[in-house]
Amino acid sequence: MESNVGKTIQIYLPDGDPQSIKIAEITSRTVQAILIPRSKLESAFKREELKNVGVYFLIGNPDDESKDILYVGEAEECQTRLKQQNKSKDFWNIAIVVISKTQYFTKTHIKFLEWLCYDSAKEATRFRMENSNIPNKPFTSESMEADLLDNFETIKILTSTLGYPLFEKIKKPSKKNILFCKGKNANGLGEYSSDGMVVFEGSKCNLEETSSTPEWVTNLRNRLKKEGALEKEDNVLVFKSDYIFNSPSAAAVVVLGRAANGWTSWKYKDGKTLDEVFRKNPNN
Repeated sequence: MESNVGKTIQIYLPDGDPQSIKIAEITSRTVQAILIPRSKLESAFKREELKNVGVYFLIGNPDDESKDILYVGEAEECQTRLKQQNKSKDFWNIAIVVISKTQYFTKTHIKFLEWLCYDSAKEATRFRMENSNIPNKPFTSESMEADLLDNFETIKILTSTLGYPLFEKIKKPSKKNILFCKGKNANGLGEYSSDGMVVFEGSKCNLEETSSTPEWVTNLRNRLKKEGALEKEDNVLVFKSDYIFNSPSAAAVVVLGRAANGWTSWKYKDGKTLDEVFRKNPNN
């Protein structure tokens, strides 16, 4: 599917509330995505769509300091599985369920889509992956795989349209738009965007923290090490992939290993701070 071809996407609000359940579809296609806030699960369970076979995504961020958490799953009846996940998983506040309006999907179809969605989301590095059991790729015929890849392109468009670009890779900006955060042995490179503060792969962080470093900063850095996002190399910690933080300050404290104001710690090549460009510039 060509990404530059125009598409008509319909988003239906069953209860008329834009903050509630949303049902999205490309009008010429059979795949449908249903976004469900956790607080609206009981209302969603009344809908026939959730009795279908499908793949689903659970999204949330309980600590609100770094990128969101994503769980990818599949179910022969999405309603039953969501009820189970509501009892067993605490982190999420949004579910997105993907089904076929024509009930085309089989167990093999959703197993393949679960594997592809997990693999693509992990490669995109926008989310922390929650799956403890990694989905495996099932055997599919060449023609079935071609159809499912086309279905995946629709899923990719619909989830992004609903505000969750699960599979979109982070693109580095032009050199003039790159931000720097430096100190002692630290040399962080990043970008401030609608996604948050992105720290790029290869950025170097101070290995040691100062004695006055807040506990939450230590906990955040330890979690990134545990995830494999940060690894020790010589006398620094290095980002092993692009990483999205919800605020410039959360990114800065990880890079510097101490308390910091990200709005003034991140600077452009010309020396202007993020604060000067985005908060004090009347044109922004």
